[in-house]
Amino acid sequence: MKILVNAQFLVENKLEGLGWFTYETLRRIIQKHQEHTFYLIFSSENYKQFLFSKNVIPIVVGPKYNHPLVWLYKFECAIPLLMRKYKADLFFSPTGIYPLFSSMPAVSVIHDINFVHYPKHLPVWYRFYYNVLFPKLARKAVRLATVSEFSKYDIVKQYGIDASKIDVVYNGANENLSPISEEKKDKVRMEITQGNPYFVFVGATPPRKNMINLFKAFDLFKKQHNNNYKLVLVGAKKWWSDSIRETYEQMHFRDEVLFTGRVSTNSLNEIVAASEAMTYVSLFEGFGIPLLEAMWCETAIITSNCTSMPEVAKDAAIYVDPFSPQSIADGMQTIASNPELRQHLIENGRIRRHDFSWEASADRLWKCIEKAL
Repeated sequence: MKILVNAQFLVENKLEGLGWFTYETLRRIIQKHQEHTFYLIFSSENYKQFLFSKNVIPIVVGPKYNHPLVWLYKFECAIPLLMRKYKADLFFSPTGIYPLFSSMPAVSVIHDINFVHYPKHLPVWYRFYYNVLFPKLARKAVRLATVSEFSKYDIVKQYGIDASKIDVVYNGANENLSPISEEKKDKVRMEITQGNPYFVFVGATPPRKNMINLFKAFDLFKKQHNNNYKLVLVGAKKWWSDSIRETYEQMHFRDEVLFTGRVSTNSLNEIVAASEAMTYVSLFEGFGIPLLEAMWCETAIITSNCTSMPEVAKDAAIYVDPFSPQSIADGMQTIASNPELRQHLIENGRIRRHDFSWEASADRLWKCIEKAL
């Protein structure tokens, strides 16, 4: 069988949420199912690390620029020509995007539809692409997968799709993440914060990640409880808006906020494991992989009481109202003042993390694809 795959988010040394999901699930599916041929459609020639097995045939469709106008060209002009050329049995898209005007059956993964709830968080062309084309793509697909029960029923409600058409495929976390020794924690803290305790945030910073309220909350936490805590942000300043920048610049304790930029997996592991808690207080998530990363690094979690986050973290987190800086600040103080509770959350995370793995994700996703075939 021939399967065409949208692998546009597999970008060397730049994997983020969609890219990691694609990499971890697709690698396992391809290696397990040598009887099928997978045609992976890349956006550039730097694809060698993604040739997971001999049953992969790479195809490059440029340009590599990531923009909705480019997507329209690729998926409605260039890729349909490939579909006719290779005569594949199925088109699989782990990112929700595939050719709308094609008769080839498709399986699509829609991770969440945050753009329905927060359209103004997106630039105008992204808003158009997601809110105009995604409902049509979702209804046209033979089957859909998504990453949480919350996201599944959000799609059902917003798009009017039968729930039986959607399979839940939870995310996993990097298998190399692990706790570190107390001695190593001291060393990491000394390198990053001159030995001071800190909260950590991991990821890009679009508006829905709620950096504005996180900054306000940290300021309140510092003002209300005279302490030596820092806030460490790991990741690129992607989608860093004027309002986020203004909030940061107006912070009384902005010098206590530290930016690492992108880091290696090993450094990420150490930074998260040495923190007092992961502060992941998004306004909206379809899943929230950093929650699992915190569990595997054995640190506590402060997260939002809405969307998918309670479903993922369950009893391994303190829940706060992401719309209230004071609620977030109170969560920080709870962690800072209650080491017994912090340890209890870590212990709960050790149990909860075993409910997720990329191996299980890949198996569930393949079952979804098999239903379509």
